[in-house]
Amino acid sequence: MANSMTGYGRAQVQFETMDITVEIKAVNHRYFELTVKAPRAYGFLEEKISAALKQRVSRGKIEVYVSTVNLGESDTLIELNKEYADAYISALNQLVSEYGIENDITTMKVAANSEVFKVTKKQIDEELISEQVLSVLDKAVDNFIAMRAKEGAKLCEDVLSRIETIRKHVGFIEEKSPETVKLYRERLEQKIKELIGDVQIDEQRILTETAIYADKVAVAEETVRLRSHLQQVEELLSKDEPIGRKLDFIVQEMNREANTTGSKSQDIEITNVVVDIKAEIEKIREQIQNLE
Repeated sequence: MANSMTGYGRAQVQFETMDITVEIKAVNHRYFELTVKAPRAYGFLEEKISAALKQRVSRGKIEVYVSTVNLGESDTLIELNKEYADAYISALNQLVSEYGIENDITTMKVAANSEVFKVTKKQIDEELISEQVLSVLDKAVDNFIAMRAKEGAKLCEDVLSRIETIRKHVGFIEEKSPETVKLYRERLEQKIKELIGDVQIDEQRILTETAIYADKVAVAEETVRLRSHLQQVEELLSKDEPIGRKLDFIVQEMNREANTTGSKSQDIEITNVVVDIKAEIEKIREQIQNLE
């Protein structure tokens, strides 16, 4: 069955030097839209995460969060800037000597000068980090898709129940429509008799008028197409692939057939049933907006 576009998935894996967590969140969207939030130093991951996700997800507004905890040595290297420190301390001592001020030079005061130390970041192994993050991402996507499938099954079940309701309404219209023609002829004959009394009725004229009316109110073509659309929806819902856009088009066609049926109908019962059909179609339209 089709998947919902709404979903959440999370995975956490501890490697030798790093603990990696990946979270995926998604809501409805007409296209594939991805936002990746990862540590600033890992900007190179975005394109790779996008490529990996597109292989398994086709639609939705998706957010991927990557967080890491370093379990090995610090990735920051701090070294003493010896030449600068020597010159700096020498200048401080000269200041004390020449001006006869108190010598309160301490390690912490010297260290407060950021130039005393050289701070550098260790080289990042982009290939290793990419491999590890993508492996965790794959597990998160598994959980993400599982949730989407579960939600999608519920949506499909609801849509199928509404399809069955519409099919019953269509059956009523197909049975009722010929009766409206019969009732029209009876009313027409009665009205003519009231107008001309015992004069013989022109049967051919009655047949002609009835045929014109029958053609005007005939909805067989619309109900046949509507039944075809209902079957198409059922077939699409059974497929394990993205179907949201196709369903959106079919539902528009269903609504068109319902509108035409309603405009042709001159029977209050059929009109009321068409209103019910349109209400069910609208509910289906709302539900399929959530399907991938």
